[in-house]
Amino acid sequence: MKTVSVAHSPDADDIFMYYAIKFGWVGVKDTKFENIADDIETLNQATLNGEYDICAISFALYPFVKDDYALLKTAVSFGEGYGPKLIKKKGTTLKRNFKVALSGKYTTNALLFKIAYPDARITYMNFLEIEQAVLDGAVDAGVLIHESILTYNNELEVEKEMWDVWLELSGGDLPLPLGGMCLRRSLPITSAIEYEEALIKAVDVANKNRRVLAPMLLEKGLIRVDAETLDKYLDLYANDNSVKISDVQYKALDKLYELGFKHGYFSELIKSEDYLIPDEYKELRNK
Repeated sequence: MKTVSVAHSPDADDIFMYYAIKFGWVGVKDTKFENIADDIETLNQATLNGEYDICAISFALYPFVKDDYALLKTAVSFGEGYGPKLIKKKGTTLKRNFKVALSGKYTTNALLFKIAYPDARITYMNFLEIEQAVLDGAVDAGVLIHESILTYNNELEVEKEMWDVWLELSGGDLPLPLGGMCLRRSLPITSAIEYEEALIKAVDVANKNRRVLAPMLLEKGLIRVDAETLDKYLDLYANDNSVKISDVQYKALDKLYELGFKHGYFSELIKSEDYLIPDEYKELRNK
């Protein structure tokens, strides 16, 4: 029995998409998937250090790990008219060099924020601490991610939607790339193909059985929000568009990497489709 580590964030969409495997609805013969849940920036750092076989990452991290990890075609999160929010206390005005809390150096929202607000003073903290830091006045503003975009305190208001920042920077109506998963390149290619197929199936099964799976997760206390908020959140980030990456999503990813390269955050320009698992190998091998 092989053990394969799968790391994901503790937010509702990642847990939802993974637990079809955890509950035994989907699996791979002679393979045990061992899950680890941690905040997204910790997972980004872990991937830089090569800690896990399969790991959820911010899409903005990927150019830094492309030689060691292949980009997976499933469990992807894109914003379509929504996304992270830059928030501040109601009635306040932000100066050009305002102090802001971001959820991590390698997050996608951090990349877009730094391009849009080059004079802001950035501090990084766990995404669960950002809202309180703004309320306490430790920072002037913060970028909320995950379920916080739906549940933030009514003393706060949105200064800017990161979706709007994305539209301004990308120059088109592409979905906003946020996060996905990657797989260690040192794994045997036949195994890598099997694992990706299992994950695609798990996300698809979860999506199709949402009315069964979501209450199970709530009953087991695996989700941080209530049923109504979970339903809204899954509408945003765990839906038909999460099962398998589409052509328009590839275009959006390439635009993100183009922006990062243009502004000096990436050392080279990459195309996302060049870094996938070559699943055509399975068909060629069986001929």
